[in-house]
Amino acid sequence: MQSELCEKLGIKYPIIQGAMAWVANAELASAVSNAGGLGIIASGHAPEEVVREQIRQAKEKTDQPFGVNIMLLSPHVEAVVNAVCEEGVKVVTTGAGSPGKYMKKFREHGIIVIPVVASVALARRMEKDGADAIIVEGMEAGGHIGKLTTMVMVPQVVDAVSIPVIAAGGIGDGRGMAAAFMLGASAVQLGTRFLVAHECTIHQNFKNAVLKARDIDTTVTGQITGHPVRTIRNKLTRLYDKAEKEETSKDQPDFERLEAIGKGALRRAVIDGDMDAGSMMSGQIAGLVKTEQSCEEIIQELMSESQTVIEQQKKAFI
Repeated sequence: MQSELCEKLGIKYPIIQGAMAWVANAELASAVSNAGGLGIIASGHAPEEVVREQIRQAKEKTDQPFGVNIMLLSPHVEAVVNAVCEEGVKVVTTGAGSPGKYMKKFREHGIIVIPVVASVALARRMEKDGADAIIVEGMEAGGHIGKLTTMVMVPQVVDAVSIPVIAAGGIGDGRGMAAAFMLGASAVQLGTRFLVAHECTIHQNFKNAVLKARDIDTTVTGQITGHPVRTIRNKLTRLYDKAEKEETSKDQPDFERLEAIGKGALRRAVIDGDMDAGSMMSGQIAGLVKTEQSCEEIIQELMSESQTVIEQQKKAFI
């Protein structure tokens, strides 16, 4: 399935760059694609004209396949779907719902559809809706997360569906990549590792926070809202935690208060480099990421390490 998936996507290596809002732009996506992986442009809640411009910029920077992630809860989702189809994008990943409503349109334009899921039930539903593959993202990942870990979920989803499974969450080096393959994944998706790529355009303060992070330096906020988010600890997360505890003790929590605390926080981290009031969305694997590299160097290192680990394990059991 690994080689079949790479062939289907038109990529050299089974490595996909995660769709990180405000982060995964044309610059990063094209660099990953040029290095042999699959770069992804994150549309987030951006309007159609912004997404269209990012797609066109990526086309100028690479002649390799790249994809666009569509947030199905975005107020601009209909227009973004049209833009993706009209601009000839080859791959779409989706989040926050089922792409079933748009599957016919995607098929008419020859687009490969890969939803992100956080449970076996959702994986089965996506396969039924016509997905070509599935990204299984564990709660170790940065940003919005589910409740199950990658190691627990991947083999269960692999057993439950017949389409390729892509493992995501908590993978930052070749060892994690090899482990995902042993669990039955056909490819891996990485987000946090690419935050410190030279081609990633986030503020250097954000990159430095990832590089300095320890194993215990991420936390999860937003549990009470039903939309938990993993970020690196800072003044913002402490403020949010305090407010969340206060609202949890009430009969009717003030969700608007919590929303106001987090409003614009991701942009403050990515664009402004505000390490106190910004939301530095990052996975637990940040503690393993210690070096800034090019996308080419990251991907080559991942491939080399994973192949070495797999060969070592083969010899150990002969």
